[in-house]
Amino acid sequence: MTVSDPVEDIVATISRSATEIRQGLVGRRGKADEENPSGETQAEADVWADDLLAERLSSIDGVSQYASEERAEIIDCDDDGLSVAVDPLDGSSNLKSNNTMGTVFGIYDEPLPAPGTALVAAGYVLYGPITTMVYARDGTVTKYELTGGERTVVEHDVTLPDDPITYGFGGRVPDWPADFEAYVREVEANPQHKLRYGGAMIGDVNQVLTYGGIFAYPALEDSPNGKLRLQFEGNPIGYVIEAAGGRSSNGEYSILEVEATDLHQRVPVHVGNTSLIDRLEAALA
Repeated sequence: MTVSDPVEDIVATISRSATEIRQGLVGRRGKADEENPSGETQAEADVWADDLLAERLSSIDGVSQYASEERAEIIDCDDDGLSVAVDPLDGSSNLKSNNTMGTVFGIYDEPLPAPGTALVAAGYVLYGPITTMVYARDGTVTKYELTGGERTVVEHDVTLPDDPITYGFGGRVPDWPADFEAYVREVEANPQHKLRYGGAMIGDVNQVLTYGGIFAYPALEDSPNGKLRLQFEGNPIGYVIEAAGGRSSNGEYSILEVEATDLHQRVPVHVGNTSLIDRLEAALA
């Protein structure tokens, strides 16, 4: 008798839904008449993708909670099981210009909000020229191509390249703290480094995972916790990058060790090659 693996059921459901989500973006590029819990205007596609994933993931045996960046409250399912936190469409502001976006997910074995140390798996779907999934579990990262709802492995045991190339930094430059700006100028001064910033975190992180480097959405003068959300973006992406041999940091220590106090709390996010994150923490100390 085959024993069901709820983690695999969750990932399989997300991968099957990804093709439908991508196709469903057509005709949903406008704004919804609502804001998400962080005060951002939602796209029609944000709401639609969230509703689709909520219905499917909350019905899986072994899922106790579903939470999304797009909804204020947690959906409670079973009394016991895994908690799934999702950013249904990371980078949905790119819809109007038809640029890259993705879906980010984290699977926790504790009730939400939870620290990154409670993650048992995490990953993201990238809606690029090819729809791909990056999935981390048990310290290993696997990259898939998604076609017709099926996953095809294209790379086992993904690790960050040793020689980092790309960098991308979010937030308005005038709002960067002086120590962070000084670090950025140091990174930019290396002729081997190339700027890659596309307005969707997941696309920029995928560049780092592919070519090595650093992505950051730092603390800002007027937003000391940055922009990105711990449960839906910071923890899952930190988990993936650390499993791929890199580091994550809130500017002081691993994002996965940040105390979770609120479902929609924000956190400064810096992820990439260990050497670059070590230098960043030294610069911000």
